[in-house]
Amino acid sequence: MKCTVNVECTPQEARAFLGLPDVEPLNDFVVEQMRLKVEQNMQSMQPEEIIKTWSSLGITAQDQFFKLFQSAAKASMGSFGTGKDIK
Repeated sequence: MKCTVNVECTPQEARAFLGLPDVEPLNDFVVEQMRLKVEQNMQSMQPEEIIKTWSSLGITAQDQFFKLFQSAAKASMGSFGTGKDIK
């Protein structure tokens, strides 16, 4: 036999019913602290420097990815048809 029970309640009511702690004040505190940190650091953030860092990282990663495929292609072509293992 299969029985289905539908309960309509808010998340706060469900937590109280299940005996779970109310973490809303803690969550509000953490979010507020994060907001304050972002506001404090906003003056020191320079968009030009952030873009330079991100773009240089992207170019470096792209070059490394290309070199990986290039070395894999050379390795596979080196042993292709020879029956020899790559060392």
